[in-house]
Amino acid sequence: QVQLVESGGGLVQPGGSLRLSCAASGFTFSSYAMSWYRQAPGKERELVATVPTFGGGTNYADSVKGRFTISRDHAKNTMYLQMNSLRPEDTGVYLCSFLGGRSMGWSRYWGQGTQVTVSS
Repeated sequence: QVQLVESGGGLVQPGGSLRLSCAASGFTFSSYAMSWYRQAPGKERELVATVPTFGGGTNYADSVKGRFTISRDHAKNTMYLQMNSLRPEDTGVYLCSFLGGRSMGWSRYWGQGTQVTVSS
C-alpha cells in the first residue's frame, strides 16, 4: 500500500537549517508531483512547496521563497525539503503529500508528519 514516511524534523534555533526527507513506497513515485505541507497549532494546513515529476518548475509559498528548496530523487523514491534561515513562524508539523490519479481514485495521500520547532 501507499506509504509516505517523513523524517528530519527537530528543534533548531532561528537562522538555522534542517533537511526533511519523505520516503515513498507503494506507488510509482516518478509519476506524481509531490508536495510539502505544514500545519501550525491553531492554523490551517498550508502548502509549502511542490515539485513536478520531471523537469518543469518548482513552486513555493511566498513565505518560504528564497529560503526553502524542494527536490526529489527518483532512484531513492525520496523527496526532500532543505530549509535554511529558519524562523519561529516556520514551526509546525511538516507533511509530504501527493494527489493520486484516476487509477488511485483521485485520493490525496499524506504521511504522518515530522515536527519542526524553531525556537531559541
